[in-house]
Amino acid sequence: MEKYVYIEGKKYRRGYTTGSCAAAASKASVHMLLTKESIGSINIDTPKGIPLTLEVKNVEIKNNYSICSIEKDGGDDIDATHAMDIFAKAELVNREAEDIIVIGGVGIGIVTKKGLSVEVGKHAINPVPMKMIKSEVRKVLGGKNNLLNNKSLKITIFAPKGEEVAKKTFNSKLGIVGGISILGTTGIVEPMSEEGWKKSLSIELEMKKAQGVNKIILVPGNHGEEFIRYYLKIDMSNCVRMSNFIGYMLNEAKRLGFKKILMAGHIGKFIKISAGIFNTHSKVCDARNEIMIANLALMGADLDFLKEINECVTAEGAVEIIDKSKYTEIYNVLCNKCKERAEEYLNEDIQVEVYMFRMDKSLLGKSKNADLLMEDFR
Repeated sequence: MEKYVYIEGKKYRRGYTTGSCAAAASKASVHMLLTKESIGSINIDTPKGIPLTLEVKNVEIKNNYSICSIEKDGGDDIDATHAMDIFAKAELVNREAEDIIVIGGVGIGIVTKKGLSVEVGKHAINPVPMKMIKSEVRKVLGGKNNLLNNKSLKITIFAPKGEEVAKKTFNSKLGIVGGISILGTTGIVEPMSEEGWKKSLSIELEMKKAQGVNKIILVPGNHGEEFIRYYLKIDMSNCVRMSNFIGYMLNEAKRLGFKKILMAGHIGKFIKISAGIFNTHSKVCDARNEIMIANLALMGADLDFLKEINECVTAEGAVEIIDKSKYTEIYNVLCNKCKERAEEYLNEDIQVEVYMFRMDKSLLGKSKNADLLMEDFR
C-alpha cells in the first residue's frame, strides 16, 4: 500500500478499517486452527485493490480453536477505534447450513433500529467486511472444504474494549448498542476523508426514513440540537446532523423522499446559506460580513453603521451591534433567504423552513412559516 497521500500540499498517512482488521484476524486464526502453527503476519486483499500485510497479535492456539488479533490503524484520519485490537476466534462446530459462519462477540455492537445495512438484532458487521471475511477465509481453505471434516467453520469477531470505545462514536445515535461496528467499504482509511463523513451522516437520514419518518429536522451540530431540544422543545427523534454539508444533506433528504425540512442553525453558518453557499466550512467560503453588509445596505443602513459591522471578526459580534439598532428585522430577512435558497436548490415540491439563533441558543429569526412547520413536529 502507498502509505501516504497528499491533500492540499500536505502529506497524510493512510490506514485500514475495522473491516480489514476483522478479515485479517479471521484469515490468520483459521490458518492457525488448521495448521496448529503460529504466524507473525497475514496478507489480505481489499475492495480498493490495495493488498495489506498486517501484523498478527495475541495468538492463542488450542486443539479446538484459535484466536488472534489485528491492531486497527486509522492512519492520519484517527478515530475512536484507532489502535484498538480486533480479535477473531476460529473453531470447528457441528455442520450447519453454511460452511462458514461469522458472528459478533463481546464489544461488537448489536443493531436495534431499522435503516442500517445489517438486520435488527444482529451484530454490526457490515456487508462488505462480512464478504471480505468469508473471501479471505476461503483462500485458506483453497476450495477444499474437506479440510473441515464435515463440520462448519465458526468465526467470532470480538473487541474487548469495544463497548468502552463505542461511547466515543456515533453508534448510540444509530441504534447500535454494546460495542463498535465492523465497517469499511474499501478496506482502506483515506485520511481526511470527507466522503466517509458524509456517508455517516446519510446513514442517519436513511434510518429515519426506514422508521417511517416523513419530515426531518436538519442541524449543523451540537448547538443546533440544543436549540431544538431546549428552545423549540421538539422531539429529537426527527433531528439529524448535517455538519457543513448543507447541500449534500438537502439532496440526500430529497433522494429519500422527505417533503418537509426544518433547519435550525447559528447565524454564523446560516448567513452563508442565505447567499446560496451550501458548504459552510470556512475553508470553502467565508463571506459573512459581506453578506450581512449587503443585506443591511438594502434595508437602508448608513455607511458608518456598515463600516462598524465590517470591523466585526465574528457574526456574533455583528449581532451585538445589530441588536442595539433598528435593523433587527435582518434576522428574519436572512432566514427567509435561507428558505428560498434551499427550496431553489432542491428544485422540487419540498417545504423548507428555517430558525436562526445566537450562541446562547436564544432565537434570532425565523422564516415566515417556521412556527407552523414546527407544530407538525410536536
